[in-house]
Amino acid sequence: MTEGARAHVDHFQDMEQEARAAHLGMWIFLASELLLFAALFALYAAYRAQYPAAFGFGVAHGAKVLGTANTALLICSSYAAASAVHAVRDGRARRAAALLSVTVLCGAGFLAVKGVEYAQHFREGIFPGGRGAFFLEHPMAGLPSFYTVYFLMTGLHGVHVIVGMGVLVWMAVGAFRGRFIPPYTHPLVLGVLYWHLIDIIWIFVWPLFYLLPGPR
Repeated sequence: MTEGARAHVDHFQDMEQEARAAHLGMWIFLASELLLFAALFALYAAYRAQYPAAFGFGVAHGAKVLGTANTALLICSSYAAASAVHAVRDGRARRAAALLSVTVLCGAGFLAVKGVEYAQHFREGIFPGGRGAFFLEHPMAGLPSFYTVYFLMTGLHGVHVIVGMGVLVWMAVGAFRGRFIPPYTHPLVLGVLYWHLIDIIWIFVWPLFYLLPGPR
């Protein structure tokens, strides 16, 4: 018997009920994550309304190429993760493991690019809290707030990427060992769902810090 050929947990009537309960728990967790980032987006909006010129300047100074490259990496990673779900449902566990490995590699690439971007900021004298030579050269009201929110949101998102990568590594190992065999596939599905949330959050972060121009 493989690891995946398992019965449902005793306190559930069947595997379908177990999967539904797991999905409900995950959606509640994802809702709490969305509330956290919604508060940060509201903070960004409030500061931007107060300091439109400074936020526009910060966006114009941002590393658009690096931010866009990271967006492409996450979109590709989500496509690979979604393909892994289809593969495991079709009984192709090894293919699912390979696709999840691609997702993890894309996540690692995202973190590497973000590290390059942070290093570039630090060389320019841009640090959280408005510390550094950059702010002495550009004494613009609201600019420290822009970069503080930038480091807060992108840093927190980066932590979520690391956690998501850990989850997907565990899922990839499980898929490779044959742990996820239909109808027992919901743990992998929920792990991928968490990764999609990380991707969606970045889709909103990207324009706020790299694309939206300031007042003309």
